[in-house]
Amino acid sequence: MFKDIEVKDHSISQQTFVLRYDKDLHMYYTDPKPALKDLPNYYESEDYISHTDSKRSLFDIAYQSVKKISLIQKHKLLRSFHDEKGSVLDIGAGTGDFINYLSKKNWKVSGVEPNPKARLLAQKKGLQLQENLKDINSSFECITMWHVLEHVYDLENHIKWLKSHLKKNGTLFVAVPNFEAYDASYYNSYWAAFDVPRHLYHFSQKSVVKIFDKVGLEVVAIKPLKFDAYYVSLLSEKYLSKKINFLRAFKVATKSNLRARKSCGYSSQIYVIKHVKNQK
Repeated sequence: MFKDIEVKDHSISQQTFVLRYDKDLHMYYTDPKPALKDLPNYYESEDYISHTDSKRSLFDIAYQSVKKISLIQKHKLLRSFHDEKGSVLDIGAGTGDFINYLSKKNWKVSGVEPNPKARLLAQKKGLQLQENLKDINSSFECITMWHVLEHVYDLENHIKWLKSHLKKNGTLFVAVPNFEAYDASYYNSYWAAFDVPRHLYHFSQKSVVKIFDKVGLEVVAIKPLKFDAYYVSLLSEKYLSKKINFLRAFKVATKSNLRARKSCGYSSQIYVIKHVKNQK
């Protein structure tokens, strides 16, 4: 039985929000939803790591180290669905590491990142990121969203936009946290991947399939992000007790990954999505 959950913004505002359960889609919504003009305030922190290249803390070092490995794995995933190196749009490109990596592998890259500080860091790497989707007019062989869908303000229209800008034989790669994973149930309201109110939506495997099916897109494969369980568990420990229990975090994350195949999935997962075949 799924119920509403009270969750605190541990990283920036210290405000409390409620996760409202939607039984039809089997997902949660963050309530209250901040006004669009106020959302940037919840990202204004040096601790918001995806908008920096910082290596100041243990978490920074762990994140940046895993990021290097994940670049290789994500590129390998793209190549498994596209033999030819075509056009890629990375939405929520952060400081541009992923498209910078792809560019060096001879992909035609484009990126969107609303945060000005992150765009500036990307610019220093020779990348010109767009501020929002309105600046994008092309369609693409690949569109990637690595932990971005949970942040978008207008979910329904965003998914329609993705469909209209994905080429007929193109592939969409969407990575999101999974609230049905073991580590989520263990840490409950302290689970770091709830990350309110920056995460406006909280998905299950079932909900991702449903929301894309509504617009004629289908999930053709689901891939695990096993490292995420460890990073999220460490951060959850920090929120839970301030003093991080490294051993417990390791045990919880390992158990989450081991249970994933027999339960409702991993802490974070990549959904590989394509146009439904033979649609009119």
